[in-house]
Amino acid sequence: MPETKKKLIIMTDIGDTVIDEGTEVRNQNGDVVSAECIPGAKETYLRLYEEGYTIIMVADGTTPSFHNTMEQHGMDHVFSAWIISDKIGEDKPSPKMFSAAMMALNLKEEDKKRIIMIGNNVKRDIRGANRFGIRSVLIDWSARRPYVEELPEDHFTYRIHTPEEILPLVRRLEAELES
Repeated sequence: MPETKKKLIIMTDIGDTVIDEGTEVRNQNGDVVSAECIPGAKETYLRLYEEGYTIIMVADGTTPSFHNTMEQHGMDHVFSAWIISDKIGEDKPSPKMFSAAMMALNLKEEDKKRIIMIGNNVKRDIRGANRFGIRSVLIDWSARRPYVEELPEDHFTYRIHTPEEILPLVRRLEAELES
């Protein structure tokens, strides 16, 4: 059972942010049927949930892929909402993805200051978060994607290298919101 709800709200990508895309096994439809977590990601996200943080999945891909991998790792319960591009009809950096996440939890414009978006893709996660007016956290765990900033809105608010670095960052941001 999670502790008291925190003020900070975490939106998160999944591929190469939680799940190691290099380990994905896909079926004939292209859906991921299994994959391994990035070292430390499962423990970090379970801890965030246990500490009372609201976590929203904001990911590009197919709903079955995310259900399969999150269920595989016992993480399906940590997300307050699942915002997936195949249901929204657009990929990040579309503002529709971020708007859907806010609507799913009845969040208002003034709540944006309490939201961070964690992701590994500069053009989708970071650009999308920044354009939407929320803080961005780049996790550069994998070299699968370039971390090239082509536009001013591609610059992250925070940069981390491993999932374990999420906890101290989130706790610090929570403390700032409480003060």
